[in-house]
Amino acid sequence: MNYSFIIRKATAEDAKAIQTITKMAFKKYMEDTGLEGTMDALEETIEDIVADIYSKEVFVAFIDDTPVGTIRLKINPDNTAYISRFGVNTEYHNIGIGKSLINLIDKVVKNKGIKRVTLHTASKYKDLIRFYYGRGFYIESTSCDRGYIRALLVKEYN
Repeated sequence: MNYSFIIRKATAEDAKAIQTITKMAFKKYMEDTGLEGTMDALEETIEDIVADIYSKEVFVAFIDDTPVGTIRLKINPDNTAYISRFGVNTEYHNIGIGKSLINLIDKVVKNKGIKRVTLHTASKYKDLIRFYYGRGFYIESTSCDRGYIRALLVKEYN
């Protein structure tokens, strides 16, 4: 049997799969950080996702035609970028999908001449903080604007 792993730009037809991955990943995020209630990522509609596909750089990863990961990159007018809705299907954790998605973002931003990428994550989520540090991000600041301590992580490119 042949096995394949690809990452490609998302199309509107991928919106449902992206929604499924995002909900799974952010439910785990809430459980692992002890957050209660809901998050914007869990309330997002198919239409919201399609709008992002047309207005941002949205990628989806596949293993043997099964969607397993997704990431979004918003390119700002000041030549910076923001990563959002980054998630991997929990059945496919710790096999390099997240690293591959971040590596792709690195290539995209370098090709576009972007010098700074940011993202937010829960500051108490040690595994994610370690993951991001391992990819070259650092914590620039924290805030409680969403009801929990969120870290603003930054990666700078030369």
